[in-house]
Order: sequence, then structure tokens, then C-alpha cells
Amino acid sequence: MHDILLSIDAGTIDWSRAQFALTAIYHWLFVPLTLGLAVVMGICETIYYKKRKHGADAAVVDFWQETSKFWQRLFGINFAMGVATGLILEFEFGTNWSNYSWLVGDIFGAPLAIEGIVAFFMESTFVAVMFFGWKKVSAGFHLASTWLTGIGATLSAWWILVANAWMQSPVGCEFNPDTMRNEMTSFVDVALSPFAVDKFLHTVISAWIVGAVFVVAVSCWYLLKKRHVELATQSIKIAAVVGLVASVGAALTGHKSGQDVAESQPMKLAAMEALYNGGNSQSLTMVALVNPFSQPDYTNEEEPALKIAMPYGLSLMATNTLDGYVPGINDILNGYVKPDGTREPSADEKIASGRKAIAALQAYRQAKKDGNAEEAQAQLQTFRENERYFGYGYVKDKHQLVPNIPVNFWAFRTMVGLGCLLILFFGLVVVLAYRIPFLSVFSRRLLSALGLMDEAHSDVHGATKMPRWLYIGAIIMVPLAYIASESGWLVAEFGRQPWTIQDMLPTWAAVSDLHSSSVMLTFVLFLVLFTTMLAVEINIMLKQIKKGPEMPDAPIDSNK
Repeated sequence: MHDILLSIDAGTIDWSRAQFALTAIYHWLFVPLTLGLAVVMGICETIYYKKRKHGADAAVVDFWQETSKFWQRLFGINFAMGVATGLILEFEFGTNWSNYSWLVGDIFGAPLAIEGIVAFFMESTFVAVMFFGWKKVSAGFHLASTWLTGIGATLSAWWILVANAWMQSPVGCEFNPDTMRNEMTSFVDVALSPFAVDKFLHTVISAWIVGAVFVVAVSCWYLLKKRHVELATQSIKIAAVVGLVASVGAALTGHKSGQDVAESQPMKLAAMEALYNGGNSQSLTMVALVNPFSQPDYTNEEEPALKIAMPYGLSLMATNTLDGYVPGINDILNGYVKPDGTREPSADEKIASGRKAIAALQAYRQAKKDGNAEEAQAQLQTFRENERYFGYGYVKDKHQLVPNIPVNFWAFRTMVGLGCLLILFFGLVVVLAYRIPFLSVFSRRLLSALGLMDEAHSDVHGATKMPRWLYIGAIIMVPLAYIASESGWLVAEFGRQPWTIQDMLPTWAAVSDLHSSSVMLTFVLFLVLFTTMLAVEINIMLKQIKKGPEMPDAPIDSNK
């Protein structure tokens, strides 16, 4: 088995990785908007329900109903596209990664099955009530259906992220040498691992940011065109608060996720920071001259050139202490002593141990086949002693364990930099949209002094008072929010290379034994298909936005 896996065409591995990455990237273009719009449309319908229940003016009630319907229509368009790409993504585990599916299918399949049976059916059931039940069910039941649609989508994300988190930090399982499969020993450990919980919170909250930016951008486009001013004004107020809370939340949960990475995936953290040689009291790199197109010579370089760093920042992020120890790439490759006094073996030692585990496993199975119980037991004991580093036995050279440093380094800075920009953006929009005393005056005077706002500027119909450039900036923030979101996934997935399952199964041992030309052909077909689907969705979305809500294009006093 070992020889067969290592003889798989390198092109098959590269094309299979590329195809899965392509599908995942396209799928993630739809998912965050689905999760984000679910929150906004739920809030809008909650306001409609409260206005209706408390006997507000009919025009106000109708306004909030049509506002809810408008955002729900955009949600529905995006939801359908996300389902299509998500199904293809799951099928690829069986077609392109059959060795992986065989080895861990008993574990990995459980959260995916729950996602399909519970979460997907939940959201698909209530989404029908949300779209077609306005005049067929009570207002309360319809409101519940809207929120349950969003909760179903979020639960779907939960189980997918549980599966992904297990790949990043496998827990609750044990390898069975007789079946050659990893089997689950604790469903609770898999479903509620700290890595899974933190990953879910950070990912879903970051998805709310994308939805909030989208709503603000569409609303700002209406204000630029002087159309549907009241819908735009009220939607901006809702989405800006959601976005600000989510942006701050993403920063906080990101800090916790960073600590999980430091504990479970130190090589990923070292690659993110281009930290070649670690130690205590490590600084957090703000920017450095890391060539984005080639892997640096980390064995000889002390640190990247022109490095600007925050003193003690990395130690604080990784260990919550200023003098905490953070290993660098060379430390991990050569072995190091942990703060608790235990020694982490070098990569060469792990590779040797992994090869010993593979040999013992093969000998165990042969002894069982020959009926030699004593020899089988001895080989099984040897396997168990070296099982922890079983996956390293498939590694030919220790430098294969170092992920692409430029991708991780720059993707991480792109994510963090744009995340900070989003906090500032939403903070400014909230201040100006709600006209917060003192802060609003201060912001206007500051923007006016910088030549970015005319104090006398006033939007039509008394709408939210914001400068025109901020409307345009809001539209530009949509692709930037997506870039930040995709950059986070680049760090998560590129950072754990070469592992399909961290420390357990490298990519070249997980891939299906296919001819590279077959995978290349399907890659091209998927590229054309997904690009067409994306173009169709954008076209439908733009037409729906241009059409606008089905209500008079006139201002309504929502305070009645």
C-alpha cells in the first residue's frame, strides 16, 4: 500500500488539489452572502412583525414587509447557487480523494451526513415557507420560518466546519489496523472540539460581514441614484450595526483561532509570520519584504528583510504572555524543547518513526494472515508506539513539511488589514447613519477638515447624511470583503500543507489513483461551469437590484 500510494502521478495530486480549491473558492463566494443576508432579512422581518403587531400605520407595515421581501429575493438567488457548488464539493471527496474517504470516512462522513439530513432539509423546508407563505401562514409562523431558514444555513455551516476542523486537529478517533480505517471513539469530542467551536464562530461571524457590506453597498447605490431612499436608509442602519458587531467579533474570535493554530499547527503559524527561527518574546510582523513568488531560504535567513514588527505581539497572540515561546520553521524541523520541558522531536525523527509504524503495520497484517499471533502482537505494539507519527512515514524529505510561506504570509496580512479597514468603515457608517451626538459632529468636522465632506451636504428626502465618496466606497468594499474572506481560507488550507489531515495523512497519500489528464479535464469543465454560474448569478442579482423592491419609490416616515 505504501509503495502504491507514493507511485501516484504527481500531476494527479496537483490537479486534484487545484480542482478542490477551485470548487471551494467558488462555493465560498455564495456561502458568506447567504449567512449574512439571513441575519439582515431576519431583522427586517422582525421589525415588520413588531410594527404589525403594535398597530403601526399601514404604510409603515407595508414598507417593512416589502423591505423584507426584497432582501429575501436576493438571498434566494444566492442560496440556490451555493447549494449547487456545495453538492459538487462533497462528491469530490469520493471521486478525487478516495484514499482519504476510505481511511476516515467513518469519522468525516458523520458530520456531513448530519448536515445533509438535518440542516439542509431544515433550511430547504423553511425557505419554501419564507418565499411562498406570506399569505398562507400567520405572520408569527412566517417570521419563525425566516429565522429558521437562516439558522438552518448556519447549522449546515456548523457541521461542514466541524468536519474541516477535524482535518486541522483530529480528535476523538482511533486507527483500527484490521480494517485500515480510523474509527470514531467520541462523537462529542469531534463535534465540540475547541478547534471546531472557534473555527465556526470566526467563520460565521466573518460571513455576516460580507452580508452586511453587500446590504450597505446596494443601499448606497440606491442613494446615489436617489431611488428607494427610505429602504436604503433603514437598511444601512441595520446592516452597519450588524457589520460593526461582526467585524469586532471576527477580530476577537480570530485571536482565539490563532491560539488554536499555535497549539495544534505551529508550522502554519510560523509560515503565516515568516518566522524562521523562533524563541521567547517574539514580535508580531506588520509587514516585511517576503517575495510573493518564491519560497524563501528559511534555513539561512535570520528573518525577512525590511521587517516592521510589534514587540511581543506574536507571543501575546499565541500564548497570552509577553515572553511566551513560539517555535520557528527551523525549530520545528530540527526539534525543540517546549516551555513545559518536554522535547518535540525533529522532522527526521518523526519521519523515521512514521516509516517504522508503516513497516510494523504491514508486518502485523502479514503475521495475522499467516496465523502467527505472537508476531502479530509484537508488531502491533511497535505500531502503537510509533502511530502518532504514522503520516510522516509518507514524507520523503523534511522540507515537504513546510507550507508555501509567501501565500500564507501575504494572505494573512490581507485578511487582517482588510478586517481592520472594515471595522473603521462600519464604525464611520454607524456614526453617520445614526447621527450619534458628539461622534457624528466630530466625524463630520474631521472629514470636512480633510476635504472629504462638505458640511452643507444633505442627501435627498432627509436621508442619512453621508458624503458621496462613502457611497462609492461602500460599493468598492464588497469585493474587498470577499478578498478578506477568501484570504482567511487560503491561510487555513495552504497553512496545513502538506497535510490532508494534520500529522496523519499527506495529500499524496489521500488522493485517488486517477490519470492526471482526467482530473485536468474536469478542472477545466468545472472552471467553465462555475464561472458561468457566477456570471449568471451576478447578472440576475444586478437585474433584481436595478428593479428594486415592489413598492412605490417614495419616502415613508418609519417613525409613525
